[in-house]
Amino acid sequence: VMVNLCNYLVEPMSSIPQMLAERKAAKTLIDKLARDTEENAGREGEPLPAGKEVDLELNHVTFGYTAGQNALKDVSLRFVPGKSYAVVGASGSGKSTLLNLLMGSYDSYSGAICCNGKELRKVNPDSLYAQMSLVGQQVFIFDDTIRRNVTMFRDFPEEQVQNAMEQAGLLPVVAAHGEAFCGENGNRLSGGERQRIAIARCLLQGAKVLLADEATAALDAETARRVAESLLALEGITRIVVTHRLEPGVMNQYDQIIVMKNGMVYEIGSFEQLMERKGQFYALYTMANG
Repeated sequence: VMVNLCNYLVEPMSSIPQMLAERKAAKTLIDKLARDTEENAGREGEPLPAGKEVDLELNHVTFGYTAGQNALKDVSLRFVPGKSYAVVGASGSGKSTLLNLLMGSYDSYSGAICCNGKELRKVNPDSLYAQMSLVGQQVFIFDDTIRRNVTMFRDFPEEQVQNAMEQAGLLPVVAAHGEAFCGENGNRLSGGERQRIAIARCLLQGAKVLLADEATAALDAETARRVAESLLALEGITRIVVTHRLEPGVMNQYDQIIVMKNGMVYEIGSFEQLMERKGQFYALYTMANG
């Protein structure tokens, strides 16, 4: 009896340190979310014209999440409308940070990020998000049909929905699953099918720039290749893809490859140009492909 009574006392006490640590972590995240929400809610600016091509340009951009530690250093790039770009480099080279800045997540950078000639800090966030979409590794799927997951429960013309799903390569998936529900967070779908839903969402909202941050990292090689080729096959959309998969059959389809190292643009060029140069990209490619 005494042992059992002690267990009732010891077990709750042993869980207290973990609970306190989780509470501290949760409070930090809640404070950050509240701060970011307040900042974004207060932002106003000029709207971007709907349906117009988006020309993105970075001029000597330097940014750090904390003072004295720059994640990006003097980055200057131009993304031509309708072209495809692969952003490659080792972990911590600034690839994801670049996409975060393009999405307007932070405005504490130095230099300038221009969207159709307008400084990004002066652009209305709602109009920016209507023109630019981000596809990440994790895609949230509602326990509903594929069509409703694509439309996000909004009303769109049927032809527009079908066109978006066709471009994203979803029609065979719809034919296979029909009107069946996708399961909790898409557990009845494969990783590639969930990524195609995310791509179709972006196309349906009329985004002119599609950013993909390691969207194929959690997929097997064959599925990743098919998703990457679906992105590259899109027309009239600027595609900026952060990837660590350096497959020759995919990489040589990009208009330009941007190689980042230590927060800086180290190399830039086509697949053939960078392979002939035998610099940083050549080293990464050789390591990735044995």
